Amino acid sequence: MQNGNSAPNNSLIQPAGFYIVGMISMPYKEIYVIFLTVLYVITVVCNVFLIIIIFYDHRLHVPKFMAVGNLALVDLVLSTSLVPGMIKTHLFLDNFEPFKLYLVQMFTYYTFVSLESFSICVLSYDRFIAICLPLRQESINTNTRMAYIIGAIWLFCVVVIIFVTISILPLSFCGSLNVDSYFSDYAPVLELACNDMMHQWNLGTSLGILFIVVPLTFIFLTYMSILITVFRMKNNQSRYKALYTCIEHLVLVTLFFIPILVIFNLKFFGSFWNSNAVLVCLSLSSLITPCVNPILYSLKTKEIRSRIHSLLTRRLSVRPLKNAH
Repeated sequence: MQNGNSAPNNSLIQPAGFYIVGMISMPYKEIYVIFLTVLYVITVVCNVFLIIIIFYDHRLHVPKFMAVGNLALVDLVLSTSLVPGMIKTHLFLDNFEPFKLYLVQMFTYYTFVSLESFSICVLSYDRFIAICLPLRQESINTNTRMAYIIGAIWLFCVVVIIFVTISILPLSFCGSLNVDSYFSDYAPVLELACNDMMHQWNLGTSLGILFIVVPLTFIFLTYMSILITVFRMKNNQSRYKALYTCIEHLVLVTLFFIPILVIFNLKFFGSFWNSNAVLVCLSLSSLITPCVNPILYSLKTKEIRSRIHSLLTRRLSVRPLKNAH
């Protein structure tokens, strides 16, 4: 893929930075950014609270809640990689991003959105072991093994995204520096390069397959196995209980993957699709899941609910004692 303003192969034109111009023409963009800011505050408070509860309550030091705590940490950093930059761009009217800072934000976002995908995948593995292999659950899904799995996906995602980020460095930018996105994005900046970038486009396509199609396929296969196991159960109450434990995870899968798949298909097959609508939907898909995850697991999980209840009870019982003195 060759841009019309091709730069000589032996020269490198590296800009001072880029201008983030996505959603600038969107009506009521200030209100939308304020909404995302409120969403971000809820995300930070809820995820930090969930991490603290899991860390301090030894009853929750089991593989399932190691995976939930990992997802909460990923959610926290993912939302932080997006919202402060949007606040700076739209509320403080500063849309310039220095080149190195652009690469840092791009690396952070894609690392943690990839970790989000695989972390949701790890939770489906946990459900698969618990429902399909209940008698061997404690021997297969140990804390050590879960720690190895989480460590492996972190290492894998960081190494892959470092490679993707470095792929931007050989490109020259000799035309427009306006990035049509709401953050330091990969594909929009490739469109600004003025030399051959076939390698980078192929890399981006492979990245999409690796971090979206592969986890979705794994999740689909695990739930097919779960459904087969559930329908073989003779007791209706056991079936209901097994499926009930999967609800929060299925909600996260739907909120994270479905908007991404729908938007990319509409953007690819329909030129009529408004670019602002694409950016709004993609921003929501990246920020709704981190906000909903801790609320879902806090409200639906008995162990976390009981821990919250005990903390509140202790807090309320201490307050009258202080007032008595």
